[in-house]
Order: sequence, then C-alpha cells, then structure tokens
Amino acid sequence: MHLNWMKLTVLFTCIIPILLLIGLLWKSSEILGHSSLQELLFSSNWRPLSKHFGFLPFILSSVYVTILAVLLATPVCILTAIELTQYAKPWLLRIMQPVIDILAGIPSVVYGVWGVLIVVPFVKNTLSPIFGFESSGYSLLAASLVLAVMIIPFILNILIEIIRIIPAELTEASLALGAGKWMTIKRVILKKALPGIISAVGLGISRAFGETMAVLMVAGNVVKIPQNIFDSSYPLPALIANNYGEMLSIPLYDSALMFAALILFFVVIVFNIFSRVLIVQTEKSTSYV
Repeated sequence: MHLNWMKLTVLFTCIIPILLLIGLLWKSSEILGHSSLQELLFSSNWRPLSKHFGFLPFILSSVYVTILAVLLATPVCILTAIELTQYAKPWLLRIMQPVIDILAGIPSVVYGVWGVLIVVPFVKNTLSPIFGFESSGYSLLAASLVLAVMIIPFILNILIEIIRIIPAELTEASLALGAGKWMTIKRVILKKALPGIISAVGLGISRAFGETMAVLMVAGNVVKIPQNIFDSSYPLPALIANNYGEMLSIPLYDSALMFAALILFFVVIVFNIFSRVLIVQTEKSTSYV
C-alpha cells in the first residue's frame, strides 16, 4: 500500500512539467497561429495594439541580466565557500549558515526595495559617471546586482555542503605529498567538487532567469535591446508580471504573454539538460581524483 502511494507521488511529480507544457502550449496557440515563430523570437517590433509581438528585446534582456548576475555571484560564492570550509574557524561557519538561510528566505520584493533605494542611486551617481555613461540607474546592471545578491545564498549553501563532504583522505594525501594548502584546494578539492559547482551554478541560473519582482523594480522596463549595462532592460518575467492582469480582455495579448511564459519554460528545460550533460562529462573526467 505504502509502495503504491510512493509510486503515485513519483508519477505525479513527473507529470507536473508535462501538464505545465500542455497548458502553456494551449494558451499560446492563438499567438502561434497569428505570427510565425521566427517573427516572435527574432523581431524587435513590439506593438501589441497593432498586433506585432517581437520578443527579442525581452529574451536578450533576460539572458543579459542572468549571465551578468551569475558572473558576479559565482566568484563570490566559490571564494566564500573555500574560506568558510578550509580557512575559517568552525564557529564562523556555524554563525554564517543561519545568516545564509535568512538571506535565502528574504522575499524578493524586499530585495527590490533595497535595489531601488541603494543600488539604483549607486549605479546612477557613481558607476555610470566613472565609465562615461548617462543612466537613470534603472538598468541592466542594477537588475544584475540585485539578482546576484539574491542568488548568492542559494549557490553558496550548496557549495559549502559539496566541499564539506569531500573525503578528508584526499586532502591529507595531497598535503602528505608536499603540496601546499592553496595548491591542494586548487588541484584536489575544487577539481573533485567541480560537478557540484556546475550543479550549484546551474541552480542559480535557473533561479535568476525566472526572478520577477526584484528585477521588475530596478530593470527600467523599457522595450529595447540594451546596448550596454547602463541601459534599461525588460526581462520576460517582468513583461508577464507587468501586463498579465490588465490584458486578459485582449485574447491575442493574453496569448502573447503565455508565449513569453512558454519561452521561459523551454529555456530553463534546455539549460537544465545542458547542465546535466556537462555534469556527467565532468564527473567522468574527474573520477580518478
């Protein structure tokens, strides 16, 4: 009896993504019948009242914001995890773990308010003049900075656990052969942890790509392809959140927003598949360590 229930729960978990896909395809069918896939994905012409729906600015904004956020967050997470697990006193790690959990549990709207009050003025008044740009502060860079801070606790928590479970015998063997502490970390610990690092970063990217509220509050939400990091951007989740409730009465616009959700769904799935393949290949190449 218990075994049957467990099988049903596993089956239900597997069915959920399929149901999501079916629902999004059904809701997107009207816009797919109205415009070609090439026009939807590769056009920058966004004029919904004229029935032109080019999603390229939103797709590129999402990609740029996510990539920049991950590039900012990943080195911080790796270096912090190394410090906490290899150099710091055990009491510091015991203090930091609940702090990291608190950061992970803060609502995204709170990060958005912090971004509006601190990050946006910092970008406008400090960073953009340094690089010779004029900016309102509501920009791709501001969204990436806020997003980077948001995904740090998710990536960092995983990295700490990954490094902690690496067998102590590997470290001891390296040190016994005459390698220094930093050499052991680079050549043994990080190499052994590489599949887990890829997995942690992949989780961070998935989290960042679908983030809505905080990004919506600081990205600027201007429909154009950002030319630099100080330009305003308009990621796909912000497009859906900004317009969905108001546009239910316009079937084609409603379908276009569901197509935006479908794009997000496919991007996350493709990226997760790519990450899984990369993890498997990395595990094979580091299996001798």
